Amino acid sequence: MNELNFSGGPGVLPAGVLAEAQQAIQCVPEVGLSVLGISHRSDWFAAVVEEIEHNIRRLLGLPQSHALILLQGGATLQFSMIPMLLLRDSGKTAEYLRTGYWSSKSIPPARFEGDVRVLWDGEPSGFRRLPRPEALHFSPDAAYFHYVSNETVEGIQFHDLLGLEGVPRVCDMSSDFLSRPFDAARFDMLYAHAQKNLGPAGVTLAILRRDLLEQVPAGIPPILDYRAHLDARSIYNTPPVFAIYVVLLVTRWLLHEVGGLEQMAVINARKAERLYQVIDESAGFYEGWALDPADRSLMNVSFRLPSPELQADFLRQAGEAGFSGLAGHRSLGGIRASVYNAMTIEAVDALCDFMRRFATA
Repeated sequence: MNELNFSGGPGVLPAGVLAEAQQAIQCVPEVGLSVLGISHRSDWFAAVVEEIEHNIRRLLGLPQSHALILLQGGATLQFSMIPMLLLRDSGKTAEYLRTGYWSSKSIPPARFEGDVRVLWDGEPSGFRRLPRPEALHFSPDAAYFHYVSNETVEGIQFHDLLGLEGVPRVCDMSSDFLSRPFDAARFDMLYAHAQKNLGPAGVTLAILRRDLLEQVPAGIPPILDYRAHLDARSIYNTPPVFAIYVVLLVTRWLLHEVGGLEQMAVINARKAERLYQVIDESAGFYEGWALDPADRSLMNVSFRLPSPELQADFLRQAGEAGFSGLAGHRSLGGIRASVYNAMTIEAVDALCDFMRRFATA
């Protein structure tokens, strides 16, 4: 049987998208060449980039006040590019939330560019909870406010909009972008790397308000300047053509097969609810990482078993049963079932059945 991919990344892709990508590796019908051999300077690829932008604008209702750019370097490069644009020479302080593994990674690069204030730090709680609104004291004079919407390692997720209007709101949505509807126009910048919901690794999508680019600090190399990529329509340098093509297929799938983000959100909530129900009904055999159910991620269900030995046995038996990628992140351990957009309800039900059998064996 084919293994079911519950990995935190690379995430599962829709079966139809995989089939189309497989065909494209052999030959893109309208071109007559393998996608791996089509020039990034071709009219065909320019049309791919244009359609991705059109599809994402349609999915999000994104206004023209915001630009959409396809980049490389993952979220890790954005950790540096954002403060280069918004913090360098500003004389202001950037505000960050430290809520888990990935938000912790975003802070040190910003400190190379200016002052950073951590508004709230979840390390004392083991990154097992998110801040309540009354714990956050935003400054109206901040250079910008940055947070990670979904922490893939710990399995905790913000379900409400954060920050002050009038202060640039920046969000890393790498692991929950396009998993549910949201008002993208209320973000001054958001970004997401592919290998979760968007497509294979190699492409990063950034959405930012165009007027942020009216005053760019001096000394930023063109490859790190959003304006260069925007002017070049995301083809400033050689892009990952195949990965971008798969992103196009995923956006088509969301629009035409799923039926949009409202329907995608319903499916995702159903999948997560079934897994959390197994955890909650296990009488403590499975312990969810998030201390408060309100903080639970709909993308990454992180939990532990009573002992390391049981966890090792769980992973061994799960592997034998055809479930792949369930080992928790190396920084945390435990178990993590990632149920990104393309994970089917049938696969989740199969995992739930396995978890119930294991807990009662």
